[in-house]
Amino acid sequence: MVDYHEANSQLQQSNHGDYMQPEEDWDRDLLLDPAWERQQRKTFTAWCNSHLRKAGTQIEVIEEDFRDGLKLMLLLEVISGERLPKPERGKMRVHKINNVNKALDFIASKGVKLVSIGAEEIVDGNVKMTLGMIWTIILRFAIQDISVEETSAKEGLLLWCQRKTAPYKNVNVQNFHISWKDGLAFNALIHRHRPELIDYDKLRKDDPLTNLNNAFEVAETHLDIPKMLDAEDIVNTARPDEKAIMTYVSCFYHAFSGAQKAETAANRICKVLAVNQENEHLMEDYEKLASDLLEWIRQTKPWLENREPEKTMQAMQQKLEDFRDYRRVHKPPKVQEKCQLEINFNTLQTKLRLSNRPAFMPSEGKMVSDINNAWQGLEQAEKGYEEWLLNEIRRLERLDHLAEKFRQKATIHEDWTKDKEAMLTQKDYETATLADIKALLKKHEAFESDLAAHQDRVEQIAAIAQELNDLDYFDSPNVNARCQTICDHWDTLGSLTQSRRDALERTEKLQETIDQLYLEYAKRAAPFNNWMEGAMEDLQDMFIVHTTEEIQGLIAAHEQFKATLPDADKEREAILGIHNEMMKIAQSYNIKLSGVNPYTSITSQSINDKWDKVQQFVPARDQALQAEFNKQQSNEHLREQFANKANVVGPWIQTKMQEIGRISIEMHGTLEDQLNQLKQYESSIINYKPNIEKLEQDHQLIQEALIFDNKHTNYTMEHIRVGWEQLLTTIARTINEIENQILTRDAKGISQDQLNEFRSSFNHFDKKRTGLMDADDFRALLISTGYSLGEAEFARIMSIVAPNNTEEVSFQAFIDFMSRETTDTDTAEQVMASFKILAGDKSYITAEELRRELPPDQAEYCIARMAPYRGPDAVPGALDYMSFSTALYGESDL
Repeated sequence: MVDYHEANSQLQQSNHGDYMQPEEDWDRDLLLDPAWERQQRKTFTAWCNSHLRKAGTQIEVIEEDFRDGLKLMLLLEVISGERLPKPERGKMRVHKINNVNKALDFIASKGVKLVSIGAEEIVDGNVKMTLGMIWTIILRFAIQDISVEETSAKEGLLLWCQRKTAPYKNVNVQNFHISWKDGLAFNALIHRHRPELIDYDKLRKDDPLTNLNNAFEVAETHLDIPKMLDAEDIVNTARPDEKAIMTYVSCFYHAFSGAQKAETAANRICKVLAVNQENEHLMEDYEKLASDLLEWIRQTKPWLENREPEKTMQAMQQKLEDFRDYRRVHKPPKVQEKCQLEINFNTLQTKLRLSNRPAFMPSEGKMVSDINNAWQGLEQAEKGYEEWLLNEIRRLERLDHLAEKFRQKATIHEDWTKDKEAMLTQKDYETATLADIKALLKKHEAFESDLAAHQDRVEQIAAIAQELNDLDYFDSPNVNARCQTICDHWDTLGSLTQSRRDALERTEKLQETIDQLYLEYAKRAAPFNNWMEGAMEDLQDMFIVHTTEEIQGLIAAHEQFKATLPDADKEREAILGIHNEMMKIAQSYNIKLSGVNPYTSITSQSINDKWDKVQQFVPARDQALQAEFNKQQSNEHLREQFANKANVVGPWIQTKMQEIGRISIEMHGTLEDQLNQLKQYESSIINYKPNIEKLEQDHQLIQEALIFDNKHTNYTMEHIRVGWEQLLTTIARTINEIENQILTRDAKGISQDQLNEFRSSFNHFDKKRTGLMDADDFRALLISTGYSLGEAEFARIMSIVAPNNTEEVSFQAFIDFMSRETTDTDTAEQVMASFKILAGDKSYITAEELRRELPPDQAEYCIARMAPYRGPDAVPGALDYMSFSTALYGESDL
């Protein structure tokens, strides 16, 4: 003979794969544990009688009552609902063997391979073989067809028990032996389906006999499940017999099989509600993120639009530093938030389409387009603000230079005009001799020459004051007051000069002699002195340049000035020669000189002193120009350093943008391959960020050096920043599009070949290669795929793929439409039918039924949103699940 257990294992593997694993501990060497045999006898006998009583008979001793094969054939007819061959009624052994063989042949015809179980052993009353045969029948007709969530037979039955008993304390079903000893699992199964039959909270884990007897009695009395085991047999056995427990539990499964439909319906509702709850959470997140970002833009934009200038360079520099902090610290996180907002919106819309829900429409003013418009306004204000800051800094720099120049020239002029009014108003000519008068007249002519020479300085002072007014210098009132004082005083000097000349000319006839040498000295000394003063003023003049060419121009002009110094020195020596000649003549002719030139106050000593100062100022000017030249060379190095990096970074960003565009359009590999490639691009882009930061550092050095132009590159830092932000946004958006395509493919069951065909068709009709197709090209694409389009049908399709009236169709919208046309999803009618099952075919459902069939959070979700039922068969607490199901799919307000 062959071991029955081997036969059982082969039966399971040949008919249903591994629906039940071999159980090595049941029948090794044809021996049964006495306790297990007793349990199997009782359980199998009760199971057989539960079916035989339908035919009006039963068995008492299982190995005796099946020996003639008659009740065995009757049992098979009852449990299968089929007719077996007519049994033989003889009493002989051969008749009994033939009847048993007919039964065994019928079992084999159901796909069960019987090994080691023969008719002779059954006829001979072999207990082991008889129990093995009955277990085979139980497996085939009571357990094999059990299926729970893609698991069957033993695993399916175990999973069903675990699911049903999961909410109950002290119950942990892991097998069909030890897990059932305390009786709580049996009671939990009954309470889950018929809670009115058992008070589960009064059961105690430490009283297994009471628990088991309670469950067995309730099952027999109210569920028509005969008592198949004694509580004492289970409690007093270290490990209850698994076959007996499985047989008993299978009766509970079949008794409650009607509740499976309700569970399936509940699962469908849970799935739909879970999708709705997740979508509502995503909508709330989008609304909050959009509100926060718009509020930040609203608060930031007025600051960038403020064009109130500061009065000092330091204050404007602080504004520039604040703007740099905004660009480096405050704006980048908001760029990421904006990108994340768009990704969340696209993901939400994709999930809504995949779950057959209406598209999400954000609150008024919070659409992605509204965010983009607000962002564009912010960037426009930002660009204008930076240009204004730089222009203001240039203006203040120019103003500071002009103000200092005004002060220098005004001080020199005021020093020159000091005591001039007193000199012009004195009446010394009234008591002077003729020689003195003539001397006074010549001296006055020299003064007029000097006055005329100073006219240019006064005009320069007035011009500088006017320019300071035009540039809105903050201290313009004081400048204007000082300028007006100088001009008024200058007019007074002009009037006094003319008055003195008139007086001297009236007495000129009384004066006939004049010292020609004094006069010549005065005439030559005055312009030379004026030249030296102008030279000293120019040598001390402040300068401001921005390029090496400008400083080289100043250096060249300075070199030209130095070239004139030899001629000036000759003029100085000539003037001093006149003075020496006067002294010589006076000495020769014993002329007593007063020691003062009557025609000029310029002495030879003052000429020499000023000449010495000019000689000192020249090398100082050389040093200042050279220092500025070195500074401009350093600035040029900064320009070249920035340009070298910008000329690499800029094209790199453009190349990456083009490569990303090609990946999103071309069809190379699966969507996962494209996603991996895009993520590799994203990683390389993120790794490239240090180059951008280095460029930012070079740009900061350039701004700190007040460098405003760069001829070595066409890329500004603003271009690089915008390109970098666009690159980050584009790669993130492209990755999101591919992920949404994968979601669509997996949810709709679209193959890779179908996606490639969709992409090929889309690319063919996307003439502009922008990834967005206009209405005419999209119409041509639909016609090419076999659609016969009228205007109304095409308008309907466009309302689906372009719901915001953009008149542009993306590839994602195209595959969403194609997948929607060819796949099926949950509908409001299906959800409504599921609720109807939970309600027991009623037109309404109660809160108690929802709480019993659905998880707590989803049950409360439904109760909070279902309207009261108003039908003619309404009862207190009745809820309208029909309108709720319709609202889930956007066909009415929820």
